[in-house]
Amino acid sequence: MKRPHTISFRALRHGLYFCLSLCLVLILNFVTLPHLPTQAAEGATALPPLSTQGARIIDRQGQTVLLRGVNWFGMETETHTPHGLWARGYKEMLQQIKGLGYNTIRLPFSVQSLRSQNISGVNFGIGSNSDLQGKTPLQVMDLVVQEAARQGLWILLDSHRLNDSSIPELWYGDGFTEADWIGTWELLAQRYRNQGNVIGADLKNEPHGRASWGTGDRATDWRLAAERAGNAILAINPGWLIVVEGVQNNVPGQQLSHWWGGNLEGVRDYPVRLSQPSQLVYSPHEYGPGVYNQPWFNEPGFPQNLLSRWQIGFQYIADAGIAPILIGEFGGRQVDSSSKEGSWQRQLVDFIDQKDLSFTYWSWNPNSGDTGGILQDDWRSIHQPKQALLNTTLTSNAVAFYPTPGSIPAPEPTPTPTPTPEPSPTPTPESTPTPEPTPTPTPEPSPTPTPEPTPPPNGQSQLQSTVNLQSDWQQGFCLNFRVTNAGAAPTQNWQLRFQMNQATIRNSWNGDYQRQGTQYTVTPPDWGRVIQPGQTVDMMGFLCH
Repeated sequence: MKRPHTISFRALRHGLYFCLSLCLVLILNFVTLPHLPTQAAEGATALPPLSTQGARIIDRQGQTVLLRGVNWFGMETETHTPHGLWARGYKEMLQQIKGLGYNTIRLPFSVQSLRSQNISGVNFGIGSNSDLQGKTPLQVMDLVVQEAARQGLWILLDSHRLNDSSIPELWYGDGFTEADWIGTWELLAQRYRNQGNVIGADLKNEPHGRASWGTGDRATDWRLAAERAGNAILAINPGWLIVVEGVQNNVPGQQLSHWWGGNLEGVRDYPVRLSQPSQLVYSPHEYGPGVYNQPWFNEPGFPQNLLSRWQIGFQYIADAGIAPILIGEFGGRQVDSSSKEGSWQRQLVDFIDQKDLSFTYWSWNPNSGDTGGILQDDWRSIHQPKQALLNTTLTSNAVAFYPTPGSIPAPEPTPTPTPTPEPSPTPTPESTPTPEPTPTPTPEPSPTPTPEPTPPPNGQSQLQSTVNLQSDWQQGFCLNFRVTNAGAAPTQNWQLRFQMNQATIRNSWNGDYQRQGTQYTVTPPDWGRVIQPGQTVDMMGFLCH
């Protein structure tokens, strides 16, 4: 039970406790956490590699893992880097993602990008971005992956495009062959074989148009292509999840119309066959009327009619225990209960929560033209209504991840496989979010030391705090602090202090801390230093043993 100033957690059977007291520099009273346990059910920390069991994704201890993440796009565009690095450092960006409660990043790339030697759209003068200067796109991916591991974030790689400008119907085209596509996956599977937080391959983004399922046509049958690519990856890296999206049309016996990549009706009669079936995950994409006003949004039973659509389109796979479902993309600008798009989005989030589905939200970026993002246009502020909606899936189901050290090899030349004859598809117009911004790096002032402020003259607290136990297990626990400005004016340059005994921080995020004995002082990241009236920020979280 959450309270503004005092929180107690249940005592567990082994009875090992520690006491933690916390104060905010702008608050004159204390928050005391008596009897915070360091033990709980075994296996609450997810440990790679991941696999599947029926409808569940599980870790190596057999514990259920729910991937709850975001799409951070850009490496599939002409910049060859994740977007927003003209405004912020990449480490700070990852820190904020983790701090909001997400555990996964779906990281789109293009084959062309990984073959390139050049990057753009990065302000190297901002924070950690100096690390990226002189790097190739593949080396930038290495650094993002490594920092994500340090922050405790999974990475799902996504072959989003072949070239830098459009999503092809099929897994070849735009000057690239099937061998190019599979060869790129083989390179990545080898490169990140020992990098524990890289968990899998989303084989191809949104097959559509001529793409089919179950037709047996080698030139168009996406199911057969997914088997070829998936088995090639597993031969190199048997610990990766193989994520297979649906198609749009061309499925024998399909009942409904679908979005690009959203049609998984064919799995019922034509399942994907991998050399390791326990690594297979199916992944539909689902959008609302803000992307395109599909006929089903205007049916009399909306939004309840969506439940039967989702059941027919993909949920039957999980219900039958065939494989887990990961909704790889969904998102929209409206989340209110009065708009049609908001009603759709609320219905889907509720469905995800009820069915315990994994997801990666589209998008973290604000520059997705049809959907916007979790970030606002300044690349710092959070779109609070969206985050509040998604928080309903994060608070009870987030999985703590203890990073497993891995090794990324020295840069290698990209292999150029011998092409095999492939039919050349005819490009078709796109109708799903494929944003193409023109980034303009802007200078950012260097941060100044955080002074200790003078308390309010009336002695009243402006800030309130709660402590959230995200998970606990036999050897440790994971928690975070949430701070709310209950005053009438913005609060800035604040710090958080707490005492902790009988436990040691092994991994932390969303704040820099200094320790003196049992006393900890935490300084928030730049984006969290100013808290507006009524605003709540997720402050430092940590994993302790």
